Amino acid sequence: MGSTKATTAPSSPHFLQPLITLDASLSLFLHTLFKPILPTFLLLLLEYSADFRFSFPVSLSLFLPSPSLSSLAIPLILGHLLDLALIGLIKLTFRRARPHYNPNMSPAVHADNFSFPSGHASRVLFLATLSHLVFQNNEELVSDFIQRWIKIEPEFVLLGVWVWAIMTATSRVLLGRHFFFDVLAGAFVGVLEGIVAYRFLRF
Repeated sequence: MGSTKATTAPSSPHFLQPLITLDASLSLFLHTLFKPILPTFLLLLLEYSADFRFSFPVSLSLFLPSPSLSSLAIPLILGHLLDLALIGLIKLTFRRARPHYNPNMSPAVHADNFSFPSGHASRVLFLATLSHLVFQNNEELVSDFIQRWIKIEPEFVLLGVWVWAIMTATSRVLLGRHFFFDVLAGAFVGVLEGIVAYRFLRF
């Protein structure tokens, strides 16, 4: 567990205090309302599914079944690394403490002591945005790969990715891992990362 010293945030500008108070109140309300209703194992499953230590190896594995996908796998891998670096930098800059009701949180790295923005939200929205752009602009190649290996209509796979991304981002507030605006900011960063990765990180 991180020490309270490690999670102490610098004081926020006075004009932001009403927004921060609203964010904290809304987040606690949502956590208190939905946490008893939703199965904890489902929320934790969503959390683990979007962990970098899981999603990055899965991205690497795309090189194995089809060499023709390498041009699509490269932005996926580089985008993961961009997300890791960018979110870590922002967290260490703002140093916002996580919610006080955040249960059993064991950060893997020092930056994970901090809450703003949500790395899980940025990661899943990055993946959903990149998947959408890849499918939209490489439909034939992606459809062939999906139908060969997964045997599901590509449109359903893309829909599933978006549903998973939204559920995972939402679960960060319901689990008490983040405040609402942390997730909103993380989602915004993730969408931008997806666009950047698709436009500029393909080789």
